[in-house]
Amino acid sequence: MKTYVSCCCPSLIPSRETARFYLLFVLIALYMLAGAAMFSSLERGAELEAHRLWDTRLSDFSHEYNISCENLKSLLRHYEEARAAGIRSKPGRALWDIPGAFYFVGTVLSTIGFGVTAPSTGTGKVLLVFYGLLGCSATILFFNLFLERVITLLSSLIFRCRGRTARIGPGGRASEGNKNEEPKPSVYQVTLIFSVVALLVTCGAAALYSAMEGWTYTESLYFCFVAFSTVGFGDFVSGQREHHEHTWGYQVANCLLILLGVCCTYSLFNTISVIVKQWLNWVLRTIAWMCRSVAFCMGSN
Repeated sequence: MKTYVSCCCPSLIPSRETARFYLLFVLIALYMLAGAAMFSSLERGAELEAHRLWDTRLSDFSHEYNISCENLKSLLRHYEEARAAGIRSKPGRALWDIPGAFYFVGTVLSTIGFGVTAPSTGTGKVLLVFYGLLGCSATILFFNLFLERVITLLSSLIFRCRGRTARIGPGGRASEGNKNEEPKPSVYQVTLIFSVVALLVTCGAAALYSAMEGWTYTESLYFCFVAFSTVGFGDFVSGQREHHEHTWGYQVANCLLILLGVCCTYSLFNTISVIVKQWLNWVLRTIAWMCRSVAFCMGSN
């Protein structure tokens, strides 16, 4: 059956790589639809309630101080423009001094992009395009090299633990194929190690942020995942309070923790993606086996 189809319509049988690509695309689309349904059911009610509460407060404020809603909305639009330049209703640390700018470029190069700080000048926006293009590329290379160094370290540790166990061939000599061969950790071992390390870094960083930022521990864990995974919603941002401007130790620890967390999480995502790829290959093999079985049954009948 497969031979017949491949001879008549060879274009109908995609390669393994193409089939895996299509399968992954379908699964991601279904995963996104499921996520959209879940988060919509959870968050839509809160959004409607926030809109209702905001309209009520806006109307009450307008009547209490005898200000038209149009003028009040105009003031709020001006505030939104000023917010992009770093103006906040609550006092905060400077955004564009050297430490603040360093924190900004760190969020750019790590692709977090919290959105709290953004260039407001035309020159700054143009510069960011070229600066981010080179910087993000170099940072991704650094993350890949970090993963390679960790795998090399694990291989060395496994080699030392097992010792040199070369197979002895005829004449008492070690076989050529194994005398220089070093054991390498499996993708599951690497994933487990990165999972433990990422969990330890996240829990430790969450404890620090909970103490320094006044967040609950759950909020701190949420911030760590959003930051370390480079999602960067911007609803929680560390190191932006006014008193943090003078706590240099915390600023340094904050930058180092984010860098370490991003490295570990990026590496964890890479190893999980390898496992997902293996799972996709298994699904494709199962589908191919089922098709061959159906074709065999049809041919025997």
